[in-house]
Amino acid sequence: MDGRKSLGNHFEGVAARYLTSRGIRILERNVYNRGGEIDLIGQENDTLVFFEVRYRGEGSLATPAESVTFPKQRRLLKAASYYLHRHGLWNCNSRIDVVAISPGTVKKYRVQWIKNAIQAGF
Repeated sequence: MDGRKSLGNHFEGVAARYLTSRGIRILERNVYNRGGEIDLIGQENDTLVFFEVRYRGEGSLATPAESVTFPKQRRLLKAASYYLHRHGLWNCNSRIDVVAISPGTVKKYRVQWIKNAIQAGF
């Protein structure tokens, strides 16, 4: 496994633990389909949530949240739409959230959970 993928898996684990501690039930990790990759899929009450996990270290020019560019947003919408279609879940409540992780000052990491970060109207 290359360093970048290993780092990604580490921060997806950090995000999964954070979300679980806040009541999210993680259903799947690293879901690949024709639409693209979804880092985490979870459930909050009756809502299916697709999570994009972003990490940026010290000295990065953009914050983790800012790194979710418009082309990345389009790919996430496509991946989520494909997942919903493939699993026959068009009628379920769903949303796309971003979990932004950066080095912390008091704790090891600063985690920012941005609910409904990418809106689609699906």
